[in-house]
Amino acid sequence: MSNIDKILDRHGLTLPQAKTPLGAYAPYVPSGNLLMISGQGPVGASGAVVTGRLGDSLEIEDGTRAAQMAGLNIVAQLKAALAGDFDRLVRVVRLNGFVNSSPDFTHQPAVINGASELMHDLFGERGVHSRIAVGVASLPMNWAVEIDAVIEVAG
Repeated sequence: MSNIDKILDRHGLTLPQAKTPLGAYAPYVPSGNLLMISGQGPVGASGAVVTGRLGDSLEIEDGTRAAQMAGLNIVAQLKAALAGDFDRLVRVVRLNGFVNSSPDFTHQPAVINGASELMHDLFGERGVHSRIAVGVASLPMNWAVEIDAVIEVAG
């Protein structure tokens, strides 16, 4: 069992299989020492999905859980890109978080913390990153959140 698997197990989390893109794009694209991971949604290993709008049908805690699930999908894509060799991870550079929000919902940063805290829990200082967290009127599949990532990797 890898160190990442041990941490996931300790937190009661399961890493899903890397998802197939929903459209005509790649799930990740390497460019030099950077890996661009396409937007990931809150789809769990079991197939459970968190849908809806924060501030309407969903509370902050629902959104935080959704962001954690999207973060797990980012890690699944990272695992696929690195053929399971997480030692090649130099650092998580940036997360871009989009929150399906009602017009008066203003707690997007608290929601995206679900993914940010996951990265720190799994990768320690290598998981500390820059970030945006913005509210949007809708997301694909009515997802509660969508998050993409920029990751620095070694050869």
